[in-house]
Formats: sequence, structure tokens, C-alpha cells
Amino acid sequence: MGYGMMPMLLASDGDVDFSIHHLIAYKFMGETVYITTSHVCLLLIMVTLMIFALVARKKIMNAKEIPTGMQNVLEFAVETLQGFVNGSMGQHGRKYINYVGTLFLFILLSNISGLFGLRPPTADFGTTFCLALITFVMIQYNNVKCNKLGAVTGLFQPLWFLFPINFIGEVATPISMSLRLFGNVMAGTVMMALYYGLLPIFVKIGIPAALHVYFDLFSGAIQAYVFCMLTMVFVTQKIEG
Repeated sequence: MGYGMMPMLLASDGDVDFSIHHLIAYKFMGETVYITTSHVCLLLIMVTLMIFALVARKKIMNAKEIPTGMQNVLEFAVETLQGFVNGSMGQHGRKYINYVGTLFLFILLSNISGLFGLRPPTADFGTTFCLALITFVMIQYNNVKCNKLGAVTGLFQPLWFLFPINFIGEVATPISMSLRLFGNVMAGTVMMALYYGLLPIFVKIGIPAALHVYFDLFSGAIQAYVFCMLTMVFVTQKIEG
């Protein structure tokens, strides 16, 4: 109920399949709630990330003086991430490298999961809004921590009657971030579903590969980058007052 309902209803009207299906139904507070394909894909992605983290940790713990193979890849990825975060947040970046790195990997893997026949979890607003809400809490935490009373009085600047506009601007942050990510990923998912469901078989050979590269890989990487960049910019703004 709610989670992915609209795509499911659309998919039932023809051969177009948006890959959102009810798998398990159960009662919760008097309402019927469903475990969908999005939940399963979300679980698979989290398990994949945890396995990758464990393997990476083992490799780093047994690191050789002259790096080879996966150790090279890991060291390059860490150095690139450090440069990315420090370049955006300056001296404040050190504390947020782990969060931004985890956020980027999760969103990227979620966005490109369509390449493997999965339903991208970020094509559901429930996922993107939760991610944006975590970032919003971090933004406001730093706002209160660094600006103290200024976190409240700043809403009345430069003129007191601008408070409603400033307040809406703050509250709109998680909504705008989540809708941007959700809209782009959902658009790609809908386009691919329409392509597979409505066009004849002879135009489905070869062409979908190029479309997947754009909608899943290229667009997915861009959206992961944009989300993380906005996170760092908003947090840095609050820290620097």
C-alpha cells in the first residue's frame, strides 16, 4: 500500500512491466502492508555493500607494501573520495568522508541496479525521501551546533517578515533533494519499461543496451554525485554560519 502503488496500477493495464510487484502481504495496525520487489532489491543492495565492506577491510588489514590488484583499486577509490570531500568541504571534510562515501556507493548501486534486472530502490520516493531526511537532520544538527541561537534568529534575517520564506526554504531541502533523485531515476525506469513493453521485438536487439548505459549507468552516476554534492554544500554552509 502506498509504496510503488502507482507504477503497479499502470503495469496491470497492459504488457508494460514497471517491475514493482506485491510479494508478501501482512497486517500492520489494521492496514494491509506489502513487501514489494523494491524492498527485496533494497535488501540485496545493502547485503552487497556489507559484503564488499568486509572484503575491502580484509584486503586493507592484509595490505602489502607494494599494492596489487584490489588493493590498488581500494586505495585509488579512497584517495579519490578524500579529494572529492575535502575539495568541497575543506577542513571540515574529514569527519564526513565515511558518510559521503557510503551515501554515494548506496545511491550509485541503487541507480545502476537496473542493469542487472532489478527494480532500482531509488525509483521509489520512500527510499529517496529517507536518504534526504537523514541529510536534513545532519544539516540542522550542524546548524544548531555551530550557530547556537543563530540557527533560529537567522530565519528572521535580513528582515523579520521574511521568516515564512526562510522557514519554507529550510523545510523544502529534503523534499527537493528527494524529488530530484526520485524523478530522474523513476523517469529512466518508466522509459525502459515502455520501451520493452510497447515496441516490437525486432527493435529490442542491441538498442536497449545503449539506453541502459545512459539511463542506468550515466544518469545514475550523475544523480549520485549531485545528491552527495548538495549534502556537502548544505552542511558546509551551516558549519561556516
